Amino acid sequence: MSAMPETHSTQIASLDEALIANHRHDKQLFAELDALQRELGILSDDRPFSPFLRYQFMGRSLYERVAEASEVLAGAFEKMALAALEDQEILGVLGLDENEERFARMDPGYPGVCHSSRLDAFVAGGELKFLEYNGETPAGITDQLQIEKVLSRIPEVREFMERHRHWLPRPHEKLLEALVSAYRDFGGRKDKPNIAIVDWKGVSTYSEFVVLAEYFRSQGHETVVGFPDELDYDGSTLTLDGFEIDIFYKRVIIHELFEREAPDHPIFRAYEDGNLFMANSFRSKVPHKKAGFAVLGDERFSRLFNSKEHEMIRRHLPWTRKVSDARTTYFGEDVGLLDYIRSGRERFVLKPNDDYGGSGIAIGWESTESEWDDAIETALGSQYVVQERVRIERVPFPTYTEDEALMADLLIDLDPFIFRGKVEGALVRLSPQTLVNVAVGGGETALAVLEDA
Repeated sequence: MSAMPETHSTQIASLDEALIANHRHDKQLFAELDALQRELGILSDDRPFSPFLRYQFMGRSLYERVAEASEVLAGAFEKMALAALEDQEILGVLGLDENEERFARMDPGYPGVCHSSRLDAFVAGGELKFLEYNGETPAGITDQLQIEKVLSRIPEVREFMERHRHWLPRPHEKLLEALVSAYRDFGGRKDKPNIAIVDWKGVSTYSEFVVLAEYFRSQGHETVVGFPDELDYDGSTLTLDGFEIDIFYKRVIIHELFEREAPDHPIFRAYEDGNLFMANSFRSKVPHKKAGFAVLGDERFSRLFNSKEHEMIRRHLPWTRKVSDARTTYFGEDVGLLDYIRSGRERFVLKPNDDYGGSGIAIGWESTESEWDDAIETALGSQYVVQERVRIERVPFPTYTEDEALMADLLIDLDPFIFRGKVEGALVRLSPQTLVNVAVGGGETALAVLEDA
């Protein structure tokens, strides 16, 4: 996987120098950028989460390679999810609970498992490694659009974009296309179906829902943002405070829905009756489980995938296994899993099988021996996966504080969005810490693809 062309690298370095030289102590600009982020809802709690002075630039050829790998792997996850519904051994590895399995087996009424999803990756030295697959409710789809508005206030960035041929992705547009396309497959006939965006009250992503609703309305779709306790079902139609729902854009997390709501909740009844077009459906929980990486990389299940998928799995997925007191294989070598990960603390990370926001993750190379032993015991008592460490690298990136612009050495992850099998843009997260997540202090910028000369 090729790195940035030399000409692009030189031009970006010159931009960075100009940004720091011209705005070293430009408190007025910093305050303006922060104020705009507050206005646009680019916040984690009350913290503006894009303290960066430019886009993350990527050459067209590299973007296309990332897109190809993402699309092939998303297809492999779809295959795995459908196979799991027919194979109890695969389903056992994935670790769905009783409700998750029961609803996953219900036909959602349209083909495919994930209408929208996101793969989370690091690119280091031209090597691409995917670490997680968000197949259920990928967040951050409007961040590209909103952060662009902030970066447009920086003169040097505007001038750079005017001088260089580039492309800016539009994931929010592709999301709507995917929703409507799947709605048609479901049998929906309305020219402009009504859309409800539903999650819990008080979630940190609420501002994203507002932006999406505004865009959906601009395209002729009546849209509301609401909460599970506002829903009602009359035996044929799901409504939200009287609003008839054609497309139920589910942003509420499935396992949280089962934990918080009674079995006779309107969502469950409408879905069971086949009267609810939901995207993503309950079936999306199957590929969303982190143990899906263990299925894709385990020789026992190699029959599921074609040669291209095997190539992408081998090249782009780290070795992963479900944590248990059992024997397994490490690239053909038979090993006792617990002893192997206990002795290889510097090479492994432990992750909950189904959580988000960086919760519950234990990083071996940042843990003491006793902390790692405790983490393994926690993993054994719950649903966890162990994943091999991947290569990461820090890169200098122009950022600002309240008082100063400076170059900071940051880790950058690149998280492509996939809509019905096709990539459109990516979430770009940056952090000084190994765990690159906005919920634990990281930040974001927007992506710009520079056209190859």
